[in-house]
Amino acid sequence: MKTVLPLLIISILGVLSCGVVKAEDPYKYYTWTVTYGTASPLGVPQQIILINGQFPGPRLDVVTNDNIILNLINKLDQPFLLTWNGIKQRKNSWQDGVLGTNCPIPPNSNFTYKFQPKDQIGGYTYFPSTGMHKAAGGFGAINVYARPRIPVPYAIPAGDFNLLIGDWYKSNHKGLQAYLESGRSLTFPDGILVNGQTGTTFSGDQGKTYMFRISNMGLSTSFNFRIQGHKMKLVEVEGSNVVQNIYDSLDVHVGQSISVLVTFDQAPKDYYIVASTRFTRKILTTVSVLHYTNSQTRVSGPIPAGPTYQVHWSMQQARTYRWNLTSNAARPNPQGSFHYGTIKPTRTIVLSNSASLINGKKRYAVNGVSYINADTPLKLADHFNIPGVYSTNTIQASPSGATPMLATSVMQASLHDFLEIVFQNNENTVQSWHLDGYDFWPVGYGSGQWSQASRKSYNLVDALTRHTVQVYPNSWSVIYVSLDNQGMWNLRSSMWERQYLGQQFYLRVFNPVRSLANEYDIPSNALLCGRAVGRRS
Repeated sequence: MKTVLPLLIISILGVLSCGVVKAEDPYKYYTWTVTYGTASPLGVPQQIILINGQFPGPRLDVVTNDNIILNLINKLDQPFLLTWNGIKQRKNSWQDGVLGTNCPIPPNSNFTYKFQPKDQIGGYTYFPSTGMHKAAGGFGAINVYARPRIPVPYAIPAGDFNLLIGDWYKSNHKGLQAYLESGRSLTFPDGILVNGQTGTTFSGDQGKTYMFRISNMGLSTSFNFRIQGHKMKLVEVEGSNVVQNIYDSLDVHVGQSISVLVTFDQAPKDYYIVASTRFTRKILTTVSVLHYTNSQTRVSGPIPAGPTYQVHWSMQQARTYRWNLTSNAARPNPQGSFHYGTIKPTRTIVLSNSASLINGKKRYAVNGVSYINADTPLKLADHFNIPGVYSTNTIQASPSGATPMLATSVMQASLHDFLEIVFQNNENTVQSWHLDGYDFWPVGYGSGQWSQASRKSYNLVDALTRHTVQVYPNSWSVIYVSLDNQGMWNLRSSMWERQYLGQQFYLRVFNPVRSLANEYDIPSNALLCGRAVGRRS
């Protein structure tokens, strides 16, 4: 009896302890090798970037909160990084994969990313953030699916297609980079690709509904997307479940992603799938095929026409994208339970993009400051208290009209600030802005100059959340963003020439009280470069 009693107590304690143990989110392991290859997507052999021999790269299918352990091996002849466009990297800008947070992976070396799509669902992308590598490939799709116990506001589709669409150059990425370094703008793109080809086929059964996840992977141009004879039901935009409006065609700007449901409800034959550039004098078009599995009739008839310039049409369409307030997203609570429109912004920032010559070379700037990369990631400089790597007093919170200058510019912000950011575009081209680490509410679009009176037109009820916002020519767009994610976050033009030549800066979201509740510590495998070499990680 004396022996049995302690054993019984141990057993009971064991059962109780099992009852309070929280199961850890699943782990998924990947090894990706980056190499050069040769392909002829526009009919001319050219060097491209492959991941595990694939162009585009492998599709990353994960579930909300999965722990992703991805070993990236660089077999190129240049340093390389991937960034995870739209993945918020909660408390973890160490994994963001841009030059302000990470040392690039040297040739014949590797780095293991460790991150979660924490409380996220939806369609996203990854691509190279270094140099002009994005112009050669190395990009792919990320699909974050809801956990099984979390409902989605539509019937599960019969299939899931990713369409990575974007403008493309026949020139080598090194040639494009040299062209920019010489102080010139890139010429107009040579074509537009879908999943690395000038056209492809998507097959499905008559009567069934399919998800089309459409992303603009291009360097500079918006496109309009449409399917001959078929309506599209918009259901998700960059992690937001949206009001399910029906569209004939949709504009998608550089860096953006949308998800639509398409029902194969027409006569069994083949139909055109079309993407054509927007707001360009010359129209580039790519044509794919929607194929019914019981079709005996090849695609025929005129290619469906899309809008041409029509800025007002596009702006009006953008205003129809609205949050589904009663739907959940990654978590069970309704999206509309966060009443962003009732929160008074703690600060207003007005950002004006510009193109100018600095030292005789073409540069792009934000509030007169054209960003230059430092030899040391800003995040490492912060961690190791290395002075002189970046400047916090060059970029101002509104345009000053000063002579454009070069700087490694960082704007300071406090954790839990609630910002109103105005993007003022006084140029004749569409802009596309992306913020790492966050999604935000695009509350307003308008023509001309923004003023305080413009706030009367804001949508303060059901604006969706997303990570990339367009700004129309000679117009403005406004976002609200809740700074709930500490770290060093890149705010950049998604148009890669403009990003490369300085239209970006970093937002340092900071709390002086160091706590793992706010931000994870530096990873044990962090690469060290520049002035951080030799420091203990």
